[in-house]
Amino acid sequence: MQNTKKLYIETYGCQMNVADSEVVVSVLKNEGYQMTDTYEEADLILVNTCSVRESAEQRVLGRLDIFRKEKVKRNNIQIGVIGCMAERMGETLYRKNKKVDIIAGPDAYRSLPDLLKQNGKEDAINVELSRTETYEGICPERIDNSGVSAYISIMRGCNNFCTYCVVPNTRGRERSRSVDSIINELQTLQENNYKEVTLLGQNVNSYDGRYNSETIDFPRLLQIVAEAAPEMRIRFTTSHPKDLSDALLSVMASYENIANHVHLPLQSGSNQILKKMNRKYTREWYLDRIAAIQSYLPDSGITTDVFVGFCSETEEDHRQTVELMKNVAFDFAFMFKYSQRPGTYAYNYLEDDVPEDTKKRRLQEIIDLQQENSEESNKNDVGKTFTVLITGPSKKSDRYLAGRNPQSKVIVFPAKNYQSGTFVKVKVQDFTKGTLIGEVVG
Repeated sequence: MQNTKKLYIETYGCQMNVADSEVVVSVLKNEGYQMTDTYEEADLILVNTCSVRESAEQRVLGRLDIFRKEKVKRNNIQIGVIGCMAERMGETLYRKNKKVDIIAGPDAYRSLPDLLKQNGKEDAINVELSRTETYEGICPERIDNSGVSAYISIMRGCNNFCTYCVVPNTRGRERSRSVDSIINELQTLQENNYKEVTLLGQNVNSYDGRYNSETIDFPRLLQIVAEAAPEMRIRFTTSHPKDLSDALLSVMASYENIANHVHLPLQSGSNQILKKMNRKYTREWYLDRIAAIQSYLPDSGITTDVFVGFCSETEEDHRQTVELMKNVAFDFAFMFKYSQRPGTYAYNYLEDDVPEDTKKRRLQEIIDLQQENSEESNKNDVGKTFTVLITGPSKKSDRYLAGRNPQSKVIVFPAKNYQSGTFVKVKVQDFTKGTLIGEVVG
């Protein structure tokens, strides 16, 4: 048995990065590493990075400066950058800026033990992308100590090539895990008493697997998972609007343990901008999919992603986005202003011609609108009773517990003697813009 070394890992970006960090912890646990919550006592500091927005990369660079100062104090520690930023700018970080000792792209985590052993003798950088599922057979080491909710990555990569997006470059082409490996991981979660699982993929709708000689698409996979874990709540993200089928919505409506929530990124409400983004759907198609969700799942929660200020976006394009957001009245939205990402089609071929102050104004307009929509959505839930999975204490007071309902809304309620990981019935009595407030009724 090797001597125990301490690993500190920070994760930025999407849920896929969280799931990837759990794979990394599993790989390094076999090398004698044990997690620590403080970088000051770590032998190895890893930063799992996101390149979707420039702001995320700037935060990482700032953290690396802090970690390098720690290395000056303790020369025996190693610092590594992993994930999408490692893929996109690993050579610069490793060779030019000399900020880190190890670079590993999203498909290179199995090589981390070898990279760590290089220790300056050879290049400790691996950013090769794979055409097959890279981590088949690895059981992730869960970072979330609550033991309530977990992620299962069902596929990696993306074939959509939206003109603004770096994901196809940093994560490669789409490839799906085998159904057997997904079910094996699901069974491990059940054995450890997890109550909720989220199936992850850059575009889960594109899942393409095999099971007992049967070709499996995502609706069929979701059905298999729901039947294999009837006591668990099943979620998934993210859906691409062009692939959101009636077959998927029908499966969701047929199983009570599938959460009544769809995250459906909009990005823009203008057909002109959607075409420039290469989103492969129109405003009309998107609204048709919203209508289908509401038909199959009348009480569903619908959330989205939107960003403003893409190349050539006019006031009319922006108005169409605002109008669509008003019509749909999303329960929640992630909202951003456009920033160019090197390596994308838009960076190379389209002009970033919307002034920064215009981007900021448009962003604030959709934020203000969404806050109104979220508040109205929560107001409409007053008096309703939901099945809530308790995830732990409220962030603001340990006198309250918090959980999520099937629509993915956070509900807080008096703690009393309820335990995390328990399903309870909660009646909503009040609300804020971001939270429902209630009492347990059963």
